[in-house]
Formats: sequence, C-alpha cells, structure tokens
Amino acid sequence: MSYSLNSLYCQLGVTKQSVYQYEQRQYIYESKITELLGEAEDLRKEHPGCGMEKMYYSLNPDFIGRDKFIELVTDLGFRLNKKINYRRTTYSIVTRYANLIQGMIVTGPSKVWQTDITYYEVNGRFYYLVFIIDVYTKIIVGHQASDNMRAVSNVKALEMAFRNYTAPMIHHSDRGSQYTSKEYIKVLEKHNCQISMAQSAQDNAYAERINSTIKNEYLGYWKQNSFEELKKQVDKAVLHYNNKRLHNNLNREKPVVFNEKWQLNKGENKIKMTIYNNNI
Repeated sequence: MSYSLNSLYCQLGVTKQSVYQYEQRQYIYESKITELLGEAEDLRKEHPGCGMEKMYYSLNPDFIGRDKFIELVTDLGFRLNKKINYRRTTYSIVTRYANLIQGMIVTGPSKVWQTDITYYEVNGRFYYLVFIIDVYTKIIVGHQASDNMRAVSNVKALEMAFRNYTAPMIHHSDRGSQYTSKEYIKVLEKHNCQISMAQSAQDNAYAERINSTIKNEYLGYWKQNSFEELKKQVDKAVLHYNNKRLHNNLNREKPVVFNEKWQLNKGENKIKMTIYNNNI
C-alpha cells in the first residue's frame, strides 16, 4: 500500500507549506552555523588562547545564545589545547579559489584589489578592522571597523569601495570565512570581479602591510576609549593615508595624487609592478 505525501501530511496534522518552511529555516540556520564556525576557526588562529566564552562575545552572533554556542563548539573540539574535530563535515568551509595574481604585471588602477581583516584591542576587548587596497595606486578604497568577525563588515567595506571606485578586474584575499561567504561572493560576482585567494600569508602581502601601517603608524599613537572613538580614528587614519602619506614606489607621491596624475596621463609611460609573494 502506498500513500501520497499530501495524505501523509494530513495524517500527521501538518501542511506541505509548513514542512517546506521548516526545511527553509533549517537550511538558513545551518548556513549561519557554517559561517559562524569558519569565523570561530579564524579567531582561534589569531588568538590561540581565546576561551570559548570570550570567543562568543568576540564573534557576537545574533542568532544563537552563549550556552548553545559553547555547547556547539565544545562538541566540535574547540576547547583549548585540542585539535578541531572535523567529523561534522556539514560545517566545513569548502570554497576554493586559485591565486590569480602571482607574477602578474599590473600597469594601472582597478586591476587588482587586495583585502584582509585584522584585530585591534581597546580596553581589553577585540574589535576588527577591514581594509581593501588598490595594489597599483595604494589607495585604501574601502574600510570598516566592527565589533565582530561576521562577513557583514567585509561586505560593507566592499560596497564602499564599489561606490567610489571602478570595480577591479581581480579581487584577492586570504581564505578566511568572511571572503568565502555567500554574501561576499555574490557582491563580487555582481560586479564581474575575478576571485583570487592566497595560498599563504605572503600571497596577501599588500593587505597585510596596510593592516600594519594603520595599526602601528596611526592608531597605536592615539588613545581610544570606546568603539565609537576607534571608528572615527580609523576613518581619520585612512583619510590621512590616502591623501597625505608619501610612497617611495609611487615616485614619492600620495596615493590620491598619484591616481589623479595617472588618470590625466594615461598615454604616457607608466610604472609597471610585478606581484611576487614578498613584493610590497
């Protein structure tokens, strides 16, 4: 004897629509968990001694409570001094992109953008900074300060960059969960960017250098007592970096000035840059 699904739903006292809605909610929840666990893994790499409760408040997820989060990451082996257990393959990050820029010769702006996320501590709490740099002009085209490692801040920085500059031919990043998130990839594909990802930290050297410059040459000399102050000072640092800081490999020009001169003299002989792992 066989039954149709509609008959089965009727016997169980549920509707086909409610079953579909449940499946959709479950899919969304598991997608969020996948992304959150990628962020947790990235955080543990940055801060190997970070406990699970501090990890929760650093990531600040808006869809799962602290106790449930701790239970989940404990089950997956995130306790200190233990290796991560990958038996739960449902949550693994599998997106992979090749490094497209190794050895590439760059001759103008909006050919290659690089980006990275870094941490900055204020009054014992970690905040996260995102910078996107045009490799050729050295302009920071997009940036964002956030109180968590979710991909939303990276997307905001990317959207800022697209508002003000021509989309690059290639977008390059590390393999962090923020850059493999569906939301981030969707924005890149919308602007027809080729996606390139680093195999090692050295493959993302331009973005790594920006992190160091902003933190050590600007923020480290200023006092921050709150997240709001940090955001304002990041804006101030980026403005100064783009408009006032001289670069030897830009003929000792400021990034914005160098870009303006390039736009005015496109027909003249230009600086050529070859991207290597250790090229800054």
